[in-house]
Amino acid sequence: MAVRAAADAALRFLRSTRPHDAHCATPPAERCGDISRRPPLTAMPDPDSARRFEATVMPHLGAGYNLARWLTRNEHDAQDVVQEAYLRALRAFDGYRGGDARAWMLSIVRNTCYTWMQRRGGLPAMLGDDVAELPDSADAGPEAHALRRADAHVLRGALEDLPLEFREALVLRELEGLSYKEIADVAGVPLGTVMSRLSRGRKQLQHLVLARMGGPTR
Repeated sequence: MAVRAAADAALRFLRSTRPHDAHCATPPAERCGDISRRPPLTAMPDPDSARRFEATVMPHLGAGYNLARWLTRNEHDAQDVVQEAYLRALRAFDGYRGGDARAWMLSIVRNTCYTWMQRRGGLPAMLGDDVAELPDSADAGPEAHALRRADAHVLRGALEDLPLEFREALVLRELEGLSYKEIADVAGVPLGTVMSRLSRGRKQLQHLVLARMGGPTR
């Protein structure tokens, strides 16, 4: 439990170090694929629909960019993904029936990321969710201490090295603050899978941070 608490604290520290997102201080309108260049809403049947779309989607483009950046691990690729996701959301907006707009938009960004990676042959094989979890050491004091000492650069590198599904779950939970149910909705997986990925992701993050800091990973 000490290691989990330390991993959570380290991720909260990483979230607190970002000016707008976890990677750069670029103003939101520029880093989200230059939203000023987004396509006009000519596909909307009436001005009310266009205004509703803007009010629904625009507040969550920053979170969408942050998710895309962590999944693709490249700022320019994330901008392209967000632009494509924006267009997908525009086309799908007629089917939107209200509810959690952030989860709806993040789900579109997430699916766009996976399609984008698959087109480029960069979608890794997903790990099975029935793999045994890494044991949590009873004497986790040194490891927990190392996680608390890790700086933002070490944490970012370790988080980027996580398998895709663990990285996705931790980013949505710890950096974007989604609930387990919201993560399940965004990723399209059962709640138990979300909990398993978060648990295993935290433990793997611990090992990766320790490796980067030159400590024992056991």
